[in-house]
Amino acid sequence: MEGLRDRDPARIGAYTLLARLGAGGMGQVYLGRSPGGRLVAIKVIRDEITDHPEALARFRREVETAGAVRSAYTANLIDASLDAAPYWLATEYVSGPTLGGAVAARGPLPPETCRGLFAALAEGLAAVHHGVTHRDLKPQNVILAAQGPQLIDFGIARAAGQTALTEAGFAPGTPGFTAPEVLLRNEVGPAADVFALGATLAYAVTGRPPFGVGEPAGVSYRAVHEAVDLGGVEPGLAALVEACVVKDPAARPSLAEVIARCGVRAALVEDTFYAGLAGLGEAVPQTPPPRQVPATPDASAVPPVPAAPPVGTHDLPTASAPHGYGYTPTQTAQPAPAARGRTAPWMVAVAVGLVVGVGAATAFVLMPKEKDGDSAAKGGKSPAPTSSTSSSAAAKGAPAYAGDKLDRSLWSSATGACNLPSEERAGDGFMMSLSDPDQPENTSPTITFDNKVKIGIRDKYASAGRKPYYVTVSVKSPHDIDPTTGKPVEGLLTDNRAVGYTSKPVDLYGGSDPLDWKWVTYPDDFRTWVKGKPHPSIPLANDPGDWTVEFHHIRTPEDYTSIMCDGFTAK
Repeated sequence: MEGLRDRDPARIGAYTLLARLGAGGMGQVYLGRSPGGRLVAIKVIRDEITDHPEALARFRREVETAGAVRSAYTANLIDASLDAAPYWLATEYVSGPTLGGAVAARGPLPPETCRGLFAALAEGLAAVHHGVTHRDLKPQNVILAAQGPQLIDFGIARAAGQTALTEAGFAPGTPGFTAPEVLLRNEVGPAADVFALGATLAYAVTGRPPFGVGEPAGVSYRAVHEAVDLGGVEPGLAALVEACVVKDPAARPSLAEVIARCGVRAALVEDTFYAGLAGLGEAVPQTPPPRQVPATPDASAVPPVPAAPPVGTHDLPTASAPHGYGYTPTQTAQPAPAARGRTAPWMVAVAVGLVVGVGAATAFVLMPKEKDGDSAAKGGKSPAPTSSTSSSAAAKGAPAYAGDKLDRSLWSSATGACNLPSEERAGDGFMMSLSDPDQPENTSPTITFDNKVKIGIRDKYASAGRKPYYVTVSVKSPHDIDPTTGKPVEGLLTDNRAVGYTSKPVDLYGGSDPLDWKWVTYPDDFRTWVKGKPHPSIPLANDPGDWTVEFHHIRTPEDYTSIMCDGFTAK
């Protein structure tokens, strides 16, 4: 919890603001008090985001979902304003530390406390599953309240019958707690919440991230292919956690089975260890604290603070209270308009939707929406390249090339998707196109390429004056290639773990018109670089099968991260 700042409003709707609970990629969350004295958590969307119809639609859907979730295990929706900016919603304020903050402060929970927490959270999910799947259960989204654990952050929850707002290459959730079927096929359902429940309890009983730490792509790879970390856990509890996180969703136990196997004999609130954790919550200010005004040499020159400053542009640091008590936001990797950087470990490489209750910004991305005749990705017609949109002349200061490195992303024609999420979030307007330059009229997603592939990129929200944002495209053959023959290693077909052949980096916002498409063609514009020396790309016919196309934000030859992944079949 943090004091109000000078730029914060004194009131939102009928609610007096008392403190900041945290911030996320789309807005600020405040602690407020109703006219009758009830404490609420109020989430306000950033002014500059309200012009994005997709973001506003997502927020409206969140309010609808929050209204549909009524449970003793959730913070209920109290009020909302969706008619005009500023847009906001208010939910019950839940006092107490997050599970993540409690473990950080006190260490792993005892086995019996974990069993009680396991059963209570399973019961809470069962109540929610009557109409909604949570889709982002994790230690930061569990509040250890005095009355029992509370599920928060339904920003990407989906009510029954709702369609997903997703984008190719991204999956909802948080690395390490997102189920394999979600990562691989965006297959979201109750079983995925059971996986997240098991991963969350693995963290609670060990104090360690269930699938390790590191780059999001690496953590997600381990969640798909490797065992959960349960070293030192009591065997019976370990077996229950392992059952919840099996890779096959059909093999996971139901929530009723989880509750039965926990074998609880007393209420969780009677557990002395849990009671001690619930007492870690911060004291709530009952009156708005004095505004913080920057010091000046002459105190008499300090201007008075207005009683109710207008709602303006909010700073959006990813903030949390000490030790993670109270509100702990999901970190995000959505780049700012003027500067985009590498995602830090545990950041989610996707854009964000705001939280319900005292929740946080959470992983959620939008499908690029066609407008003004635009066509995104492989399914639409793309304009022919022009001299102003050619990739042959990258702007001064662009990285020269992308060096080869380990890359485990592989596209599959069977699923129409890549096996791993991207490492960094591309902008909402990022678009790409794959087409056959020999058959420009054929833009079917199922087209099989036999000679060349024309690849286009653009940002449909680009504007003049933006800092350069360099993108390199990699095209990867399905199998490891023998450099002496340019074909797969004879007698040994192994998956290609290199980044593949890369194009010269191109400024996404360069050229006479930043909205124009930028184009490269495989194999003409692609090389593989080893120790700074280029080697030619191979013909598609050398390795028939599923080829992977990745788009990377590149800063130096050795520093680049994937922002989108797709592919095609070569014959």
